[in-house]
Amino acid sequence: MENKRKNRSLLLFLVSNYFLGLGSIMAQPAIQWQRAFGGSDSDEATSVQQTQDGGYIVSGSTISFDGDVIGNHGGGDYWVLKLSETGQLGWKKTFGGTNNEGCYKVRPTSDGGYILAGYTYSNGGQVSGNHGDIDAWIVKINASGVIQWQKCFGGTKWDEAWSIVETFDGGYAFIGFTNSNNGDVSGLHGALDFWVVRLTNSGDLVWQKALGGSGIDQGYVIKQTADGGFIVAGESQSSNGDVSEENQGGDYWVVKLSENGEIEWGRLFGGLGLDRPNDIWQRNDGSYLVFGHVSFGGGDVEQHFGGYDWWLIQIDMFGNLLWEKTYGGSGEDWSGSICAAYGGGFVLAGSTNSKDGDVLDNDGGIDFLMLKVDSVGNLVWQVTYGGTKGEQCFSVDQTLDGGYITAGFAWSNNGDVSGVHGDSDFWIVKLAPETSSTQTPTAIPLNLYPNPATQWITLNLPIIEQNMQVSITDEQGKLLQSRTIRTDEKLDIAALPPGIYWVSAASKSGQVYAGKFVKR
Repeated sequence: MENKRKNRSLLLFLVSNYFLGLGSIMAQPAIQWQRAFGGSDSDEATSVQQTQDGGYIVSGSTISFDGDVIGNHGGGDYWVLKLSETGQLGWKKTFGGTNNEGCYKVRPTSDGGYILAGYTYSNGGQVSGNHGDIDAWIVKINASGVIQWQKCFGGTKWDEAWSIVETFDGGYAFIGFTNSNNGDVSGLHGALDFWVVRLTNSGDLVWQKALGGSGIDQGYVIKQTADGGFIVAGESQSSNGDVSEENQGGDYWVVKLSENGEIEWGRLFGGLGLDRPNDIWQRNDGSYLVFGHVSFGGGDVEQHFGGYDWWLIQIDMFGNLLWEKTYGGSGEDWSGSICAAYGGGFVLAGSTNSKDGDVLDNDGGIDFLMLKVDSVGNLVWQVTYGGTKGEQCFSVDQTLDGGYITAGFAWSNNGDVSGVHGDSDFWIVKLAPETSSTQTPTAIPLNLYPNPATQWITLNLPIIEQNMQVSITDEQGKLLQSRTIRTDEKLDIAALPPGIYWVSAASKSGQVYAGKFVKR
């Protein structure tokens, strides 16, 4: 009994220090490594996520035909890279036709492959089924980057997919925008509408919804909610049709949809200028964080520092505004994406050319900018990195070691940037875990299976132990489960709400393993 108490005390100490950083002073993370990938022309990364093997999947677009880029089909292509844990190139794939394609998002799928979303002008090469002009192009690839299927969606005009999720039933849903009203699209309201499309696992269309009013409405992000429905967000300039509130010149429009795509509620948020949300984070309490940028104060925006500023809001499950925070300086600050941080709080990523306010340093031109905030949006730390020309950041993900992975593109070849091949390159930056005055054990990345999961998970460990101490914590670092298991035993997670959770496992020797999983 005494040994069990000691083991539990050890686990709680390790969890507290590794995930929470209790009693320590946290400082902004340093660059652990950086990699530039590309050719002599323009290459822009727009999405990155860590994979279950500890490496990374990166997507974006390329118009290069040399350097790291092999097999460009013509014009711009989707470009997808699989990297190792240390940023070494595993495989690289170009996807497209003889005209232009652009990829906005990549997401790992539960079968070990990946789903890609963007647009295509082509109707040849690897692209088939284009309805006319620009179509949304969804591509499913396996773990080695081989196409399993591809589908074009749209009408005879302009249709794009900006964000995609795997749904609880193993299918997919994407959001973008459309100004078609034929082909796959029906119900267009105005110049451009949000376009939400649900697909089967093999890419067949289940339903589609055009949402908006008579103005320009562009959808940028979609997440599935705990009730099986969806939360979507984008920029709206309408004040009629599906938009039931008075628009202040271009607002965040956040819409809650049912599982069948019916509107449950929609809300506008913003200032007196043009405002654009780029990401949503679902909190485990049912509320949402919406991250983007605003161009002017007034309305819901209490502070405005100059140019575009980052703007983070929290709304409850019914769309009521709980709080709002502005970040930036007197220059232009463009938002990218948001992720939860180990032990609570969130990290915001994007770009800046400010040198004041919340931006304490700038290497020249436009830099990557990352801010960490606490659970109510108070600034914890900030860091910029780049060179003297310009860099733009679009995507961030928390890594299993407690650091962060970011992706965008770089024009520079000095300062923090090296290895750029030409005009602009994919620029992938790995940040080390946040430092603290309290030394904590180094955690080994822990693979969990299945991931995403619905009912249970198991630990994929190189050792078998009868009494492994395991804990599960939520996005705020709250300890939800703590128990002793055999290492190959299933952990029941059925009662957890959908979200992202962290797992820590401590062996008898004191070695800590840490990983994360998605509960669907």
